[in-house]
Amino acid sequence: MKRAEKVNISCAITGSIHTPSMSPHLPVTPAEIADSAIEAAEAGAAILHLHARSPETGRPTQDPEVYKQFLPVIKQRCDAILNITTGGGLGMTLDERLATAKWAQPEIASMNMGSFNFNISGAGGRIVSFKNEWEKPYLEITKDFILSNTFTQIERGATELGALGTRFEFECYDVGHLYNLAHFADRKLIEPPFFVQCIFGILGGIGPDPDNLMRRTRGQPLSRQGPTRALQRRTGAQDPAHPRRTLPRDRHTRRGPRDATDQGRRQNGVLSREPPRCRPICRRIARLR
Repeated sequence: MKRAEKVNISCAITGSIHTPSMSPHLPVTPAEIADSAIEAAEAGAAILHLHARSPETGRPTQDPEVYKQFLPVIKQRCDAILNITTGGGLGMTLDERLATAKWAQPEIASMNMGSFNFNISGAGGRIVSFKNEWEKPYLEITKDFILSNTFTQIERGATELGALGTRFEFECYDVGHLYNLAHFADRKLIEPPFFVQCIFGILGGIGPDPDNLMRRTRGQPLSRQGPTRALQRRTGAQDPAHPRRTLPRDRHTRRGPRDATDQGRRQNGVLSREPPRCRPICRRIARLR
């Protein structure tokens, strides 16, 4: 397998899976999100995957007015690529999910590539007392929840944001999502190079087994679209995989509290304080590939 000349390290700053009760280190306020993003960039992250939260409760929000409080600060203080989520948070409408990316017109926006069971109810299993009323039902409702990303929704997002010049981080939680991506490429609604985020460990999606990792990061069925593509993966909220196992020789990586808040607690009893600590780790691993 040919070794990539460069490895792009991406950082998910706060995400929408974890809740404030899971870690005191979770960035919630605009200032905390901005500071964490800048720390990650200074530690080596080339791409910043950005969500927003209500400053008062920590609940995920796609309100552009909240993003306006930290996006200009990040852009002014670092040169990392800003990647705005269109996944937003659980239960949001497509209009809500697209609102900030349509306003900000970022270089990159995330795009989920298929509907599937998205069960994160187990993430709150060890929490004795929740800080906010919204947290427990937000997690428990996912036992009976489909994360909706229909072909109509994907086409609308790709068309409307693509017209603004935005490229995409295609988030694929299972093998079928790669075929969905190839379908849109066949229709010329998206063009290579493809930046693919292969996500492992979400209950309802593909597991973090090494065979699954290697199979999905080969790029099939995108190989028929041409050799120009970028592939990336991360470990999911319920995946204890070490970054060394999830960084093949020709691939990029993403880390951050969205991906590792629970991992540190299970390994050594210490809550993960991402993003600053893991960027140097990923950089050292990249040199060893």
